[in-house]
Order: sequence, then C-alpha cells, then structure tokens
Amino acid sequence: MTIFEKKKLERDTFRKLRDEISLNQRVNVEKNVKLYVDSFIEEYKNIGYIAIYWPLKNEVDIRSLKEKISLALPRCKDKKELLFYPWDEKPLTKDSEGILSPNNSFSLSHKQISMILVPCLSVDKNLIRLGYGGGYFDKLRINKNWRTVPCIGVLTSNCVSTIPLARAEWDIPLSGFITEKEIFV
Repeated sequence: MTIFEKKKLERDTFRKLRDEISLNQRVNVEKNVKLYVDSFIEEYKNIGYIAIYWPLKNEVDIRSLKEKISLALPRCKDKKELLFYPWDEKPLTKDSEGILSPNNSFSLSHKQISMILVPCLSVDKNLIRLGYGGGYFDKLRINKNWRTVPCIGVLTSNCVSTIPLARAEWDIPLSGFITEKEIFV
C-alpha cells in the first residue's frame, strides 16, 4: 500500500470520527484554545497576529478569538501556496480552494505571526498532522523561517491517533495540539 493509499484510509477513518463529535466537545476545545492563547499572550506580552483558519464542516470554530486579538486567515493560492493576511473588516472572498479568506493587498511574514492554529483530521503523539491532503501547511513550513512560528493543531480528543499516522518525507511535525481534554504543547 502506498503512502497516499494509507493516508486516504486514515482520512476516511478520522473524518467519520470527527463527524460524530458533539457541539459541546467542539465548544470545550474552543475553551482550551482560548486558555492556551491567553497564557501565550501573558507569557510573551507583545505578540503579533495569531493565524487561524476558516472552519469547514465539523471543524472546531475558533473565530471568536477575534474579539480580543489580531487574527490572520490563510488564503490558498495556485501551486499550493498558502499566505496569511490580516483579518480586518473588509468582506472575505473565496480563495482557490473555495474557502473564505481576506483578499488584502499585502500578506504577513513569519515575523508578524506569533502562532498558527491549524485544523487537523488527526494528529499522533509524534505530532504528525493528518489534514485534507492539499499539502498547503507542509509546503509553507518547508521554509525554515515559517518553522520558527509555533504551529498548534486543533481537534477533538477522539481524533488523536493512538498509533503513529502514515508519515511522508514532506510531513513536518506540529509544535503541539489542543483538544477538549488536553493542551499538549
């Protein structure tokens, strides 16, 4: 079985598990994300943007962080390029993947982003993330400058894999993950 076939099986398995989660579980993940972000701000004081994601079906919605901090959202471009833009008051438009995102004239650099919160279908204890297979986050994090920005997975505990996930040579481990049961950072 190829790495792509293994990852497809894992995606199918964890997508089903994610679809079973309750609203209450997602709300409790959001609470833990807020706790972690608050402690991060307390520790580092002068932070830049925190990059989040626009939630897709059954992903944990952390957009309420916008009430207290400056957020950035990703915009997918052609050639699997992912850039982050400030989430301001301008209307969002769909990117190349059909996801709502800012379409500002300037993107943010790794120096302007203090943390990236990324959705996961699954993550294992080696911090290998299973996403949708687009490779956007891994391609961004190939750059050593972007790897200096903490990248934290967001998911529910039922989607944390107890066995190592299939890992391709381009998979870059996360800095940690947050569920409704733990903050593993």
